[in-house]
Amino acid sequence: MNNTITASVSGNVHPIGRSSHTAKASRFRSFLKVGTLLATCTLAPALAWSQDVSININTASAEEIADALKGVGLKRAQAIVAWREKNGDFTSIDQLTVIKGIGDSTLAKNQQKIQL
Repeated sequence: MNNTITASVSGNVHPIGRSSHTAKASRFRSFLKVGTLLATCTLAPALAWSQDVSININTASAEEIADALKGVGLKRAQAIVAWREKNGDFTSIDQLTVIKGIGDSTLAKNQQKIQL
């Protein structure tokens, strides 16, 4: 004969006096949910801001360009600045494709961020 007493918690039947392992796992899952919520609330505004940043490629430094544009590291950003210093201001965003490593894909990712 089974003398286990059970109770319903959130529609699930659990034996009363669950093992401490199950209780710890439950607390850990709750902890993870709270941590995820806090991270989302903290990082979401920063991520939204970073996506809305625009950059004027005719006036920005290489560091600013590298920070603002996806797929453009410091070396490519330095090449953008070097081209600008040699040839004058960019008159079209499409001119960026003359820089080695910047193609249509990179332009498409950054089209909304680039200003002249």
